[in-house]
Amino acid sequence: MDLKKVVFLNVPVHIVPPDELSGVIARLLNDQQKPSGVSPAKGRNIVLLSLADLLRARRNNEYRNYVLNAALVLPISKSIVTGIRFLTEREVFRYMPFDFVITLLSLLEKQEQSLYLLGGKKRILRKAEKNIHATFPRLKIVGRHHGSMRKGEESAVKEAIRKSSPSLLLAGKGIRKNELWIYRNSAGINSGLRFWCSDLLKVFADKKRRPSYAVFEKGLDGLVFCLRNPFRLFRIFPFLRYNILLLIYRVFKW
Repeated sequence: MDLKKVVFLNVPVHIVPPDELSGVIARLLNDQQKPSGVSPAKGRNIVLLSLADLLRARRNNEYRNYVLNAALVLPISKSIVTGIRFLTEREVFRYMPFDFVITLLSLLEKQEQSLYLLGGKKRILRKAEKNIHATFPRLKIVGRHHGSMRKGEESAVKEAIRKSSPSLLLAGKGIRKNELWIYRNSAGINSGLRFWCSDLLKVFADKKRRPSYAVFEKGLDGLVFCLRNPFRLFRIFPFLRYNILLLIYRVFKW
């Protein structure tokens, strides 16, 4: 499926207007069910790109490949949207992670497709599963596993995912190497879509609040996270480096 995209600081970002999002996801779900010559590691992952992720993709080759090979890359940071406008004068559309996931799960339920949950602590995973099932009763949850896997357990978990063949693997914090675990093990799991969102399971388990719409629209969600965790204040230095990069790319027209 061909999507409009812009290459921003050497990282691809797709351009998907909100009124087209449901159609794009529906096509992704349909495409992943068709026989294809595409490698399982490619064209199956959905990435919601933060500013930290963007900078990580510039310095970490493995993470960069994870983003380059994704089926869909959408920005969640207002800094990315304004940066793209500054360099290219093109308009991209930013998404709140929780709303995006609700849209994704709603489409899965509508098509009576399946879901596998991976990550988090046992009690958080159980509560998240219960709440997802209550909200989306026709969505088939075909398996789940907490994030604390010993190396000897990983093969069994991968086999469970492969055999259950979920339409979507929804993963969160707790698994070793986070989203790169999915990328590294793509060939051994299944051909369904994969989506990683760090704290999503905690949100579904009512253990963590998401930023309000007003805060998100103003681009102040990063400030909220800093107030919850003061160590995030050190992210001011990558943010400054990002703005310097924008000026360099603008001046030299890269």
